[in-house]
Amino acid sequence: MAVKAVVFDVGETLVDETRSWEEVADASGVPRFTYMALAGAAIARGEQPVRAHRAAPFTEADLYPDALPCLRALRERGVRVGAVGNMHSDNESFLAPHVDFVTSSERWGVLKPAPEFFARVCEATGFDAPDVAYVGDRVDNDVAPALEFGMVAVHIKRGPWGHLHETPAGARRIDSLLELV
Repeated sequence: MAVKAVVFDVGETLVDETRSWEEVADASGVPRFTYMALAGAAIARGEQPVRAHRAAPFTEADLYPDALPCLRALRERGVRVGAVGNMHSDNESFLAPHVDFVTSSERWGVLKPAPEFFARVCEATGFDAPDVAYVGDRVDNDVAPALEFGMVAVHIKRGPWGHLHETPAGARRIDSLLELV
């Protein structure tokens, strides 16, 4: 892909959210398997699972094994690399050393899939939409809105949404972040 910037969603794209969801289940007093099944049912109905409690911020230990090698390789090739997702701002700092910029929907005050979110992504990169790839696991929140905004949309098939959603026409599908390199 001939882009100047690659921006990543965070949850289930760069970060395995299993620990986070387990913490929420434990704090809610619901068995983990039951909580995950309920979250999966909500996802299958097209709903956003609600977290009754807030988990500890993400750390490097939560990153998927292909995340850091991908980020490093893209930056070495001169690609501007960012990470922005629908998350709390306390999840930003652990990624800062590995990307050119990181921010959150909380900091921006706008959630995906709003077009304003993707406009802010382009502003943060300094490039126009066709020069920016947005990589995410969710078609409804990441891939389709990025396509509609005119970006290169990349659908990674992992996490619950990534496996349930089909890659739309016009988007690229990957199974590993290393395929971007």
